[in-house]
Amino acid sequence: MTTFADLGLPRPIVQVLERQGITEPFPIQEAAIPDALAGRDVLGRGPTGSGKTFTFGLPMLSRLAKSGASRPGHPRGLVLVPTRELASQVRERLDDPAASLGLRVLDVVGGVNINNQIRSLAAPVDLLVATPGRAQDLVNQKKLFFDNVQFVALDEADQMADMGFLPQVRKLLNLTPKGGQRLLFSATLDGEVQKLVDAYMRDPVTHSTAPAQASVDTMTHYRLLVGDRETKNDIILRIAAREGKTILFMRTKHGVDRQVKKLRRVGIEAQGLHGDKSQGARTRAITGFQDGSIPVLVATDIAARGIDISDVSLVVHVDPPAEHKAYLHRAGRTARAGTEGTVVTLVMDEQRREVTQLLKKAGVDAEEVRVGPDSSELAEITGARVQEGAPLPPPGQPAQGKAGGRRQAGGRRGADAGGRGQRDGGRASRSGGTDKAEGRRRGAGEDRRTSDSSSRNNERQGRRRTRRSW
Repeated sequence: MTTFADLGLPRPIVQVLERQGITEPFPIQEAAIPDALAGRDVLGRGPTGSGKTFTFGLPMLSRLAKSGASRPGHPRGLVLVPTRELASQVRERLDDPAASLGLRVLDVVGGVNINNQIRSLAAPVDLLVATPGRAQDLVNQKKLFFDNVQFVALDEADQMADMGFLPQVRKLLNLTPKGGQRLLFSATLDGEVQKLVDAYMRDPVTHSTAPAQASVDTMTHYRLLVGDRETKNDIILRIAAREGKTILFMRTKHGVDRQVKKLRRVGIEAQGLHGDKSQGARTRAITGFQDGSIPVLVATDIAARGIDISDVSLVVHVDPPAEHKAYLHRAGRTARAGTEGTVVTLVMDEQRREVTQLLKKAGVDAEEVRVGPDSSELAEITGARVQEGAPLPPPGQPAQGKAGGRRQAGGRRGADAGGRGQRDGGRASRSGGTDKAEGRRRGAGEDRRTSDSSSRNNERQGRRRTRRSW
């Protein structure tokens, strides 16, 4: 078995990895780290979750430790990433290995106070992890300079291309000295990414793991035919009440916020993630999802790339994605690091043709099953269940006491520990709602459409009581 020491990494880094229980490199790490340590430009192609952060990060730290000292505002290493969450993740992964070599890593991203980042740059930073927009802001304010950058890594380059960041990336790369080492990692190497390679890399060596399409091989895929929208909404409540970590993908930010409200009204601890959320809200959602206190994450495609949470057992395409690459990246949030996972797409009758074409382009063979809220097939595939629970306040507002309720198996077979949707052992606890709970909720003031005057009085009283309890 090849070890990280065999790859040529310094002993302090190897010891940090051993303390973290990391002893055997992933295939792309084994292939690319020696070339990166030797100073070669490296192209790494592979799906998210294949170990790319250590592949570029550990060689960069190793070489930084041997190449002098950094000055305030003048980092010697630069990692550009498309999202705030990925920047935080990369910095967290590299913090301990960097500290073992006496190096400092800092991440700078948009959505947070730039003055705090300016103060952080007043001390020497060896490796800077940045989103392109915030890096440019700091450069424009003359608080950040790239004249000493010797090593540059671009992570998730194809996503940066999809998000329209490459002109900004080029502008930043032009500020770095020519002749520095370039490491570029991406799920695909084509189109605009290839143009970037041609312009900025010198005789790069390419290392590829399985392409993005093959990353779905350890997953089980289903098309769940749900009929109309009302039935679909009932099914979502049952699925979200399951045991285990679940990601529900929506197409729009508004759809995310609306779905979170629906789930929390029936007592399901869900949080939303999209680009209009503050950085604090985004961090709380990711942290809670990681530790299991928030078992349901409702997200736009911002969560489909780069966020590495290992024990997500179910991914649900509530809204089918716009194109097949997005399907693969969404699906890649489950079945990570060799584990199994389930991916389901909820398909209304008018969407069957669209989804069939989408999956064909993605190279995915997904079994088609017609389900209803109470069907045993839904419970068996997803772990769906019926729940009763007290409404939860909006995210960020404290609740008096705990939401809870009695759980029942959904469907005739229920959702036992052997169900396919519960492979992670069901660590997180949830509460949900039945049709009966929905009726009570409306009586408590959640549904204002009733025309009965006594119902309106009950509504007003219920709202006053609810506000006091929150």
